[in-house]
Amino acid sequence: MRISDLLQFNLRLLLRQRFRSAMSLLAMAVGVAAVLLLTGLGEGARQFVLSEFSLLGSDVLIMLPGRKETTGGMPPLTGEGTRDITLEDVESLRRLPSVRQVAPLIVGNAQTHSGGRSRELLTLGTSAEFFAIRRLGVLQGQPLPAIPLQRAEPVCVLGTDARHELFGSGPVLGEWLRIGDRRFRVIGVLDDRGESMGMKMNDAILIPVASAQQVFDVEGMFRVFVRVGTGTPTEHTREAILALMQERHGGERDVTLITQDALLGAFDDILKLLTLGVGAIAAISLLVAGILIMNITLISVSQRTREIGLLKALGASAATVRRLFISEALQLALLGSLLGAVTGYGLLALGHWLWPVLPFVVSFWALVAALIIATGTALLFAWVPASRAAGLPPVLALQGQLH
Repeated sequence: MRISDLLQFNLRLLLRQRFRSAMSLLAMAVGVAAVLLLTGLGEGARQFVLSEFSLLGSDVLIMLPGRKETTGGMPPLTGEGTRDITLEDVESLRRLPSVRQVAPLIVGNAQTHSGGRSRELLTLGTSAEFFAIRRLGVLQGQPLPAIPLQRAEPVCVLGTDARHELFGSGPVLGEWLRIGDRRFRVIGVLDDRGESMGMKMNDAILIPVASAQQVFDVEGMFRVFVRVGTGTPTEHTREAILALMQERHGGERDVTLITQDALLGAFDDILKLLTLGVGAIAAISLLVAGILIMNITLISVSQRTREIGLLKALGASAATVRRLFISEALQLALLGSLLGAVTGYGLLALGHWLWPVLPFVVSFWALVAALIIATGTALLFAWVPASRAAGLPPVLALQGQLH
């Protein structure tokens, strides 16, 4: 039997059994669409996280209090230790010849009042260098002034959402607000940045680091961002920083330095594993679709017993009969995979349209893997009933008997 005749024969059969064919197509389409959706979400999240952390640049080190040794895998986001990083430590870092910029950071949520409005907002205590290191721009006004770190200047810069929540559509520059029990004058509004490194900058208020120490009644820094000087090896600067902090902290090396490459590599590995994991979970639905195809093929064999007997009586070989049923299962799998791929890509495009900040993308390997698994399960589960049909004796088959 020619391939074209085989395809036409199977197509007429699928159209004749519309409901059965539709259920098989739906099961296979759902499985393929699930694989594409989950891997697309995982890959999109991976690219989003990597792009957020890459904003720091490869010349930025992140210092946090406490020491935590790592032997591979996820770098520490918290250290082990009780000694704080003080403003004096930050000032000493600025004097290192291989350091270009240093930005301390204190983070907390503070109740903020303006007129009759009150909101609890993310409040960041930092310095003017933070804007350059984190590549933050201002939509209105100016960033934090370049003042000594110990000076608690009553000025602040608002994120776009914080600005609307506190002042609505009215003027904001020069207006006063209260953070905790202290008053601050608004000198700038940030560009719309969305979420960056886990912090929603649109909802944030930036104030001088000494002012944040007063608002939150803390001395130690949450993080310190250090930008390495141009042409200076990052590892050389890292060792110089660690040596300086060890000298200042009584001979104890009690801080942790994280490089952007370590963060990017760790998050990349973790999110790749998560993407593979959710993709594998989604692929289980393709196995369920394969079992459904096997059941449908078994039903088809029982319903077409006389047809099988007639084909064999006319000289059709067992291989031809087997090929007939396997090709039917393959056609169902390929059509269902095509439908699932179109649906999956369509839903991902819709998701990107609704949330443009997330890059919903599907790796080519995910599409290929979904198609291979779909066709593989169809072949695997259709083989047994197809072999059963191929092994029927012609006389018994003509009489409608399976045994």
